[in-house]
Amino acid sequence: MKIGDLASMTGLSVHTIRYYERIGLIPFALRDASGQRAYDRSILDWLAFLGRLKKTGMPIQGMLRYAELRAQGAATQSERCELLVAHRDAVRAHIAELQSCLLALDAKIEGYSTAQSSTRGTADAELHESAESGQPAERSARA
Repeated sequence: MKIGDLASMTGLSVHTIRYYERIGLIPFALRDASGQRAYDRSILDWLAFLGRLKKTGMPIQGMLRYAELRAQGAATQSERCELLVAHRDAVRAHIAELQSCLLALDAKIEGYSTAQSSTRGTADAELHESAESGQPAERSARA
């Protein structure tokens, strides 16, 4: 398949695909008779995997290291596994951090919902926010 076809199938730009090829993240494509890149369909799975690594926050250097090891074959399976385990641990830690942030957001939203449904309205919201910040309540609009 041509580079434009690969770009449309993966959602990557042609420029990004060329960049990935230039830095060694994907293998150099064969050229057809007219000199255009001709990619095998197997590159789709590899690009999808790279996309997942990128989406989960793996730095490009880590992706390059994984690609180098992959190119060396089966002898590097244990090292590739170690790299992925370390990345998975980092992803899990990030998810836990995000879950903590989500709980804080939920509590804040609940505080606003409770304050809005109370009969005292904005006074409760101001008291709630002042309790969070440890500052005395002010009679002004809050964000």
